[in-house]
Amino acid sequence: MALTRRYLREKALQVLYAYKLTKDPIDQIKLMQMEDLEKKDDRKFCEELIDQTIDNDEMYEEIITKTVDNWDMERIALIDSIIIKMCLTEFFHFEDIPPKVSINESIDIAKDFSTRNSGKFVNGVLDAILEKLDKENKIIKRGKGLIGGRKQTAGKPA
Repeated sequence: MALTRRYLREKALQVLYAYKLTKDPIDQIKLMQMEDLEKKDDRKFCEELIDQTIDNDEMYEEIITKTVDNWDMERIALIDSIIIKMCLTEFFHFEDIPPKVSINESIDIAKDFSTRNSGKFVNGVLDAILEKLDKENKIIKRGKGLIGGRKQTAGKPA
């Protein structure tokens, strides 16, 4: 049975959180945390989400910092910051996932795993980032669930 994307996102969050806290090698953390992912597709989705989030950490921090005026990254709860970065990974590297799906999943995960106000905070930051990236045509989406299955840029048909 394939696991839900929500479960896989939560698993990726756990791996990334452990990585940020412990500074242990990522492969070691993935090995321990992802042993229950038996299906190849589930493991692939989770690994790509983790790896792309780590690989693009600096770029994502820059995007977030420019969006949350007058806030240092240190002031943002670690879990919220990881959730936002995972969503950015989906924006940039998962062409088949509509941005609004990524945002809604991020909000729900923030509500479940972070502070009382995290859902609203994550929503505000991601909406602002998506609006900016949309204006700059920096997100390309294609596949099922998108208007007419046509190529889209950040929710609008290209």
